[in-house]
Amino acid sequence: MSELILHHYSTSPFAEKARLLLGFKGLSWRSVKIAPVMPKPDLTALTGGYRKTPVLQVGADVYCDTAMIARRLEQEKASPALFPEGQELTSATFAAWADSTVFQHAVTLVFQPESAAVRFGKLPPEARKAFMADRAGLFSGGSASRVPLEQARHQWPTFMARLEQQLQREPGDFLFGQPSIADISMAHPLWFLKGTPVTAPLVDEYPAVAAWLARVLDFGHGASSEMSAEEALAVAHAATPAPLPQEAFVDPNGFKAGQQVVIAATDYGVDPVAGELLFAGSEELILRREDPRAGVVHVHFPRLGFGIQAQ
Repeated sequence: MSELILHHYSTSPFAEKARLLLGFKGLSWRSVKIAPVMPKPDLTALTGGYRKTPVLQVGADVYCDTAMIARRLEQEKASPALFPEGQELTSATFAAWADSTVFQHAVTLVFQPESAAVRFGKLPPEARKAFMADRAGLFSGGSASRVPLEQARHQWPTFMARLEQQLQREPGDFLFGQPSIADISMAHPLWFLKGTPVTAPLVDEYPAVAAWLARVLDFGHGASSEMSAEEALAVAHAATPAPLPQEAFVDPNGFKAGQQVVIAATDYGVDPVAGELLFAGSEELILRREDPRAGVVHVHFPRLGFGIQAQ
């Protein structure tokens, strides 16, 4: 079986989500460090242009977006379950809300001037400027827009009060009794806020939330070992992609296997990936593409949050 290879960097909140997914599952994996800003030539050789962090590679199969990564890890190891039986809708829907609405508020709060000054205080001015310019490009062209700081400050206490109440009344130690994707998706924006003393009180002022977050972070990151980008590309080039899913599904917009298409995120980081559509299912889209360095790869996207167009 091919190794799990995570392409990530340490301070990315969604990379922390992926690391916690791996820790929750108790999995071993290889760690490929990528740059926080574009260009990312080694990563895009695998993805075809998708630039968000993180990306999971399994041989010649490349999984974009943590929603897709979670479902691939569920295939890798069924227990403990990220989508517990009978709670599939609840856990996945809550996770999507946390990954979008809660995360967008957390980003605004983290990058408010007082917090950004602490977070980036040790970086040279050129590096800070490059990072902010990269993020401006990341959030252009899609449906997502920055939450104004006043609005984020205004609404954040409601999110936290509801979470505090849920955790106080929940008989178990996690959001819906047993741990799930919902806990990990809610945890990574709060982990991001905990990164500076300016924003940490937005979490720490809620004792049940703070105790719950500590339990989620205790899942850890599994067992990782370093791998270079060149090694990861060589793995992809030497591997054969996994067999396609057998799901019987008719795409509502008429897309069929064999078409040349472009797939891109719809919210932010909307860089398009072109290739041959191999599979369109209820949760997943798979493109075939070929790269001189990576060889033939299958790139996997979630259906939710991504659009597809004929090329």
